[in-house]
Amino acid sequence: MKVYSWNIFFRNTDFDRAFEFIANLDFDILCLQEVPESFLERLSKLDVHIASAPDVDRLFPHGTERNFLVILSRHRIVAKSAFAFTALKMPLRTILFVRAMRRAHWSRVANRHGFFADIAIEGYTKPVRVFCLHLILAHPAARRQEFDMAMKEIGPGMPTIVCGDFNILDTPLVAPFNWLLGGRVSDALRWRRERREIESRFAASGFVNPLRGRHTHVFGAQLDHILVSPEFSVISAKVERRWIGSDHYPVSVELGEAVANVV
Repeated sequence: MKVYSWNIFFRNTDFDRAFEFIANLDFDILCLQEVPESFLERLSKLDVHIASAPDVDRLFPHGTERNFLVILSRHRIVAKSAFAFTALKMPLRTILFVRAMRRAHWSRVANRHGFFADIAIEGYTKPVRVFCLHLILAHPAARRQEFDMAMKEIGPGMPTIVCGDFNILDTPLVAPFNWLLGGRVSDALRWRRERREIESRFAASGFVNPLRGRHTHVFGAQLDHILVSPEFSVISAKVERRWIGSDHYPVSVELGEAVANVV
């Protein structure tokens, strides 16, 4: 089973090429983040099963733009559910910084969600629960809180895959954003700490991170993740290191037969 995840970037510089890439991709499950409404309409015409939920509303001076989380599947989607993340109160430095970054398409945000879909895959006694997440670009404590909130939605005994852009800023180049976006000074200086802490959370929740240590973003950090529960064996993990209009690279894992919960 081939599982992909990709933050396509809501201001993708070549949506036609991005659509061609997706349409020709050999996948079983594909999770997408930051999908504009117009692109969601194009994706709905593909001959696959599709589920979506609000990702984030971007509050620009000219109006609100809604992005979506999307799961595409070659297998039947039997259920889906979205859950809202708690809105953060930002300090003055963050408000001013976001305002200064408007030329780079930064904005205030609202109505942020995560969601999952239950997918019926032949041979499994239970559906596979697939999460599509876009954790907040703020600071480590906020991201950990959102990850913990998502983990409350795990189905008992269900094989689980967690995909998405987790925005973990684990390199010295981007770690200063942790302070600018509301965190502590130590969040910027001790930039390895967030990776250690979040990996501990992954393990405590029973997940393996097959892409650990891979660079999934042009800044050289692992922002994008595909976590898998112990019911799966990991055959390979890959980063598509090519520019397709987004600052994120598509990532994928190939999974073997489940160890448990298989007929």
